[in-house]
Amino acid sequence: MKWKKLGRIFIPTERAPAAAGFAQSPQALVFDDFVRIYYSTRTLDPTGKPLSHVAYVDMDKALRRVVGTSLGTVVNLGERGCFDEHGIFPFNVLRIGDLIYGYSTGWSRRVSVPVDASIGLCLSHDGGRTFERLGPGPILTSSLHEPFLVGDAFVADFGGFHMWYVYGTRWIEDPATGQPERVYKIGHATSVDGKQWRKEGRPIVGDRLGGDECQALPTVIHFDDRYHMWFCYRHAVDFRTNRNRGYRIGYAFSKDLTDWVRDDAQAGIECSDTGWDCDMLCYPHVFRCDDKIYLLYNGNEFGRHGFGAAELER
Repeated sequence: MKWKKLGRIFIPTERAPAAAGFAQSPQALVFDDFVRIYYSTRTLDPTGKPLSHVAYVDMDKALRRVVGTSLGTVVNLGERGCFDEHGIFPFNVLRIGDLIYGYSTGWSRRVSVPVDASIGLCLSHDGGRTFERLGPGPILTSSLHEPFLVGDAFVADFGGFHMWYVYGTRWIEDPATGQPERVYKIGHATSVDGKQWRKEGRPIVGDRLGGDECQALPTVIHFDDRYHMWFCYRHAVDFRTNRNRGYRIGYAFSKDLTDWVRDDAQAGIECSDTGWDCDMLCYPHVFRCDDKIYLLYNGNEFGRHGFGAAELER
């Protein structure tokens, strides 16, 4: 497999005030004549700390032209003390019946470590312009062997609802800075209604960089009699400015949604030699649009400079 890069298709500072910044984790919802792409942007609270909010941009089906943007708030952050008080990132959407389900990763600040996260559920009754949370709490959160940082939900209906997500396994100390850094792996859960979930309870993708490898944002699609997963992975420390330890896109495949074979050589996309995605590739999202398969992704600095797209050459 090989992805043909279409370039950077959205730059947040061209569509929003520069203070907002970032367009992280683009996730697509296809309509009859356009594609709505949700992403997480950032603002600052009164104390100067960042908050992540959900926004969207509507593009033509060739992903070349912006035809609309979100107006106002897509979904409010949680109330004081809730799991999503300080941000929602990422935001995965799926049509179920007449509704659009939005699976949110809600973030809240901690004291001994920077953040914790859980997965929430929001529903849209107006075609995905706005969402209301199902309740103030999460639908998937930490548990006995997944003790923190449950997030990055990707949900698909493959004869039943399947969710791929990530969960934290431990916090480690960066020897260079003394700061805590998280380690997280990809997990899997199933559901009959998209609301109540049962975890499989194991990491489903093997490590390439050793036990401290961090895996994030799985996305799964089915074609050619296989299930194909793309995700991003990185080293646990010294990854923010060291391009050799930053995010890259990995790949795994399965024939039964149970056993996954990792084969990053088949991911089909690498960093560019120069430009907005020369140091990092992260937060992939794969989707069908008409007869084509597209990949949305972020580049350098975790989405500060917008997101790009690529088309699968089959």
